[in-house]
Amino acid sequence: MTDFQPEALETGQGEPDTVIGQHQKMMRRCLTLAQKAAGRTSPNPLVGCVIVRDGAVVGEGFHPKAGEPHAEVFALRAAGDRAVGATAYVSLEPCNHYGRTPPCTEALINAQVAQVVVGMVDPDQRVSGRGIERLRAANIDVIVGVEEAACQDINEAFVHRVLHQRPFGTLKYAMTLDGKIATSQGHSAWVTQEAARTYVHGLRSTCDAVIVGGNTVRHDNPRLTSHVAGDTPNPLRVVMTRSLDLPSAAHLWDREEAATLVLTEGNPNPQFQNYLVEQGVEVVNLESLTPLHAMEYLHQRDLLSVLWECGGTLAAPAIADGVVQKVLAFVAPKIVGGLAAPSPVGELNLNQMTHAIALQRVHWRTLGPDLLVEGYLPQE
Repeated sequence: MTDFQPEALETGQGEPDTVIGQHQKMMRRCLTLAQKAAGRTSPNPLVGCVIVRDGAVVGEGFHPKAGEPHAEVFALRAAGDRAVGATAYVSLEPCNHYGRTPPCTEALINAQVAQVVVGMVDPDQRVSGRGIERLRAANIDVIVGVEEAACQDINEAFVHRVLHQRPFGTLKYAMTLDGKIATSQGHSAWVTQEAARTYVHGLRSTCDAVIVGGNTVRHDNPRLTSHVAGDTPNPLRVVMTRSLDLPSAAHLWDREEAATLVLTEGNPNPQFQNYLVEQGVEVVNLESLTPLHAMEYLHQRDLLSVLWECGGTLAAPAIADGVVQKVLAFVAPKIVGGLAAPSPVGELNLNQMTHAIALQRVHWRTLGPDLLVEGYLPQE
């Protein structure tokens, strides 16, 4: 929703702009700032804030991680006394409750800003609308809904977790033009070229966890990291296996780059469980090892986003359990053939083409010679 209209505005550079254009520009800057903390804030959202006075940016900041001050606090600190009478842009409604940090509404009120421009209302019921009401009660002009769609997109995982009490799931796979993720002999390195693989490495750094099944560990021996040196975050690597019949020399047991969690049920193979624990790998026995129960458990661990990089055997029940919200399909211009060659999604018991799951909000792009198709599964 919006409650503002375009008006003439002098940008300070001799060219007329509009109020709506200035608001959009500053909100996009908020989103750029927020994105700097991608993969680090769970269970909190990504939020950026910019303080503008007399047409100039006097302070900006973003929320770096849970437990740290929110974006508004960093921006107000940078602005100092220049925040008096200024406009504060923030991509998510300021909080109005005491959590790990004090309410951001009070910080804005105490700083004596004149206006707050909000990208989107916070879906969290502790906040939703209350932050806006508190600011308006303090005679601060509040505008809501600037670049709202973009603000929703950057925090789709946060919104989903708040509304559904489980992490946002993305199924990612790479397949040939004839729909194969490996040859009939199981060889899969590599389906796509370097540009697509680099994209996936970056994607992992923005997710809280990557999930695979035992077959992927046995056949591919993946690392499931961002493959970037420095302080780029790596996701929690999660293996779902009922048998725990896994190789002892897998890359995932090396915890120097990232932590690994093995989810199982029924306490199988105690000797190998002890071996994993000795390697520093966490092993958790769930009452029932299904994609739904796995996501419920990861929700309890405050995770926001999960990347399913599994094979078709696990991908199918993940879709059936409703824990996949988004699909990223990388398609390589290759043909490998083979009746026994695996496909990205196993049996879904859909016997007629009219029962096929049609993705929504689909768009595509090229990455080198490969094609990336992105879309969302229908949500009830």
